[in-house]
Amino acid sequence: MASTEGGEAAPVWPAAQVWYVEARGEGARGRLTLFLDTLSAQPGFLGAELLLSPAQPDLALVASRWAAGPPALALPQGARAWTFSVFTAR
Repeated sequence: MASTEGGEAAPVWPAAQVWYVEARGEGARGRLTLFLDTLSAQPGFLGAELLLSPAQPDLALVASRWAAGPPALALPQGARAWTFSVFTAR
């Protein structure tokens, strides 16, 4: 990994992106499982997981990694999404 003159880590290139898709409520796990199953066929897909938390049983989250950026896919009903660029990785 490169670093800048001040010792601060430089961005990881190519800049991988992480796409979080969150759904809540009854059926959230099922909707996101179906969504997760479609991701591996998309260009630039690097991997993904369906995350569940015992502390928040009505919440389901798909965390996926992309070589450039996530595809232009429709989100499952009631889902929200955020995209982050990977700045530093270990």
